[in-house]
Amino acid sequence: MSHDVEKSIGKKELWKVFFRSLTLQGSWNFERMQALGFAYSMIPVLKKLYRTKEEVAAALKRHLEFFNTAPWMGSFIMGVTTAMEEQNAREKEFNPDSINAVKAGLMGPLAGIGDTFFWGTFRVIAAAIGASLTSKGSAVGLLFYIFLFNIPHYFVRIAGIMKGYQAGIKFLSNASQSGLTQKITKGASIVGLMAVGAMTATMVEFHTPLAFEFTGNKIELQGVLDKILPSLLPLLLTLIVFYLLNKKQVKVIYLLLGLITFGVIGKVVGFL
Repeated sequence: MSHDVEKSIGKKELWKVFFRSLTLQGSWNFERMQALGFAYSMIPVLKKLYRTKEEVAAALKRHLEFFNTAPWMGSFIMGVTTAMEEQNAREKEFNPDSINAVKAGLMGPLAGIGDTFFWGTFRVIAAAIGASLTSKGSAVGLLFYIFLFNIPHYFVRIAGIMKGYQAGIKFLSNASQSGLTQKITKGASIVGLMAVGAMTATMVEFHTPLAFEFTGNKIELQGVLDKILPSLLPLLLTLIVFYLLNKKQVKVIYLLLGLITFGVIGKVVGFL
């Protein structure tokens, strides 16, 4: 690994990352969501930091892991990630696994902030004012909507990557001296796992209507399972899918088709 990086990342590379970050959603997919867009955005930085094809390939592979956040906030994570990649290229002792751990820890909270401010607030306000003006015959309404939404949008994107990089540099410098990096990595991993657990409980719909007669009493299986552990079936289904993906290397398309088939059969037979 190139631990003798002569030049640090400058604004030129950060601007390149910014422009590429506009394509973050361009290759969105159900398996890894924005991962390909994130890896594409990081290419200028990785080529600057690493000198061999093997090092660049390893870094690209690192950023092909699952990633999903509000697109408006993704640039801040890219800024922090740039600082961490720079640190990884310089320091032999740096743990590259911490890069994805920090990404996983940031993407959930920032997604909530970004969706709330941009999707739920700025967009609604801009659309309401723009539509009001347009309904009165003013062509300014459309422009008003475009500018009112996009000025803060692009400001946050640009400032995010610059501030994220600066914050990452300062943070990593202090963290490396105090030994805080390992603690943050562990904490970020826990937050990431909590986010996965919350998504499993709220987004995976898996219930069974099965019921049994026992000593004259009707016992509903779903009720029993909920008393043992709420959302137990969604958890088991998620773990099975994870096992097939991670251990058996089953393709996502096969898993999707299998889940659809399982759902249809389960509904017809009556255990779903």
